[in-house]
Amino acid sequence: MERTGIVDENGAMTNEFVVGEFDEEVIDSVVDEKNGSDENGGGVLRGKIGKFKVCDESMRDYIPCLDNMEGRLERHCPPKGKGLDCLVPWPKGYKLRITWPKSRDEIWLSNVARTPFAKGKAGNKWVVRKGDKYIFPGDRTQFAQGVNQYLDQISKMVPEIAFGQRTRVVMDISCGIASFGAYLMDRNVSTLSIATKDVHNNQIQFALERGVPAMFAAFTTHRLLYPSQAFDMIHCSRCSINWTRDDGILLLEVNRMLRAGGYFIWAAEPVHKHEENLFAPLKEMEDLTRRLCWELLKKESDIYIWRKPLNNSCYLSHAPAVQPSLCSAGDDPDNVWNVNLTKCITQLPENGYGANVTAWPARLHSPPDRLFSIKMDAELSRREIYRAESNFWYTVIKGYIGAFRWETLNLRNVLDMRAVYGGFAAALHDFNFDCWVMNVVPVSGPNTLPVLYDRGFIGVMHDWCEPFDTYPRTYDLVHAAALFSVEKNRCNVTTIMLEIDRILRPGGRVYIRDTTPVIEELVEIAQALGWVSFKYDSSEGPHSNWKLLIGEKRL
Repeated sequence: MERTGIVDENGAMTNEFVVGEFDEEVIDSVVDEKNGSDENGGGVLRGKIGKFKVCDESMRDYIPCLDNMEGRLERHCPPKGKGLDCLVPWPKGYKLRITWPKSRDEIWLSNVARTPFAKGKAGNKWVVRKGDKYIFPGDRTQFAQGVNQYLDQISKMVPEIAFGQRTRVVMDISCGIASFGAYLMDRNVSTLSIATKDVHNNQIQFALERGVPAMFAAFTTHRLLYPSQAFDMIHCSRCSINWTRDDGILLLEVNRMLRAGGYFIWAAEPVHKHEENLFAPLKEMEDLTRRLCWELLKKESDIYIWRKPLNNSCYLSHAPAVQPSLCSAGDDPDNVWNVNLTKCITQLPENGYGANVTAWPARLHSPPDRLFSIKMDAELSRREIYRAESNFWYTVIKGYIGAFRWETLNLRNVLDMRAVYGGFAAALHDFNFDCWVMNVVPVSGPNTLPVLYDRGFIGVMHDWCEPFDTYPRTYDLVHAAALFSVEKNRCNVTTIMLEIDRILRPGGRVYIRDTTPVIEELVEIAQALGWVSFKYDSSEGPHSNWKLLIGEKRL
């Protein structure tokens, strides 16, 4: 259990508080007087330990828990003492990324691996090589008439989907080059594109370089690291997954993650009259979805759209012999870390939690009902804590904008390593940063993932003692607030910092807010990583035990 919140002079929780602003002149003087200067005149903190060596060139796209001899679908992290101990190099000729929204349609050829994926897709004209760039023509995707026409078709088939209002958070399975998610952004939809890692493609790398939310995830034997009722819609276009195998265990996992009343869209492989043998899987799919109580709203050409029920009444009306059965009452559908898949239907909460979120954008700041399902203390003041966190980060980000000129950073891919309720991501949205945030909920704290998704954000559960499942050079900004002081007794702090360096883009920045002793230790590690680093008093003032460390990974 963890007790959090802002306490007034009477000991009661309150969201009425003031956070001091950063004074630019004070910041400049602190840097000049305390930290010396680098060759460009900027302040630099001098470390006491030697610099880390650079890894071999072959490790430039190294993903520790997926690049191994044991397997590429399931995670197999390096054993203790065998983890990353060097700096992952970037490709020869690497350039600062093309900024969004231009990056949706073109990326630097030198920034992504030259793999069979790129060559194969170029042959299919999904990706076209033009000079020193890869070009992504929006009308040349797996969708015959183009992505926008495909999205328009879905909206006409089921108008209630209401992209950007009722449907805000989407999962795209086996996403290809993530054009589906890229174009949904124009409709105020946040799409998490997922795919497996194998030796024949680097589709996730393409998606991330374009500036589209994406990560590795595989439908195998374990639950995916997302909560129940996370996604308003789940999409699968020719994703080559046999949903009916093993008693439908993979579709049952989709059902767990799909919000009550949410939509599953399946664009099946085309079946022609002379391919009678392909009709059987379609019939099996229709039978399985009926037993899941999904309503087939519309079928048009090869596109099927189902809707999940709002409650358990249909499930409870099944005869005892009908399979799959409901999961036991003791099953926690939000417990996802290293949890095996089960052949049962996840029960929906009787109180309707998860099904009754408000439409976007109102849900961004509306405390969701599932705030009260989190296993933590402060039962009666959770709404106040929630609002206090949002107010706090709004004020802090306002200070960062004024003091550190965030409007010049061109942020796109952002990682919050300890997101709590998502106040940091909400503040970025409120200040109109055109970016997306991967909100991580560490396994060491309360599971707030359901709240994050109910707000309209994406996120994932993770143990920071292990590497993160993404490519090197994924994020423009990595943010960590009160993370290291929590994890230092569980994890190797140096290992976490090396992992941050691996997933941080050249030219990217790290903002770490933590206690003074922790920051002092991290300053030395940051210098050993080769970052240009600065240490400041936090916004609470010089007498606070909290400090801010900013690191820049220069190209």
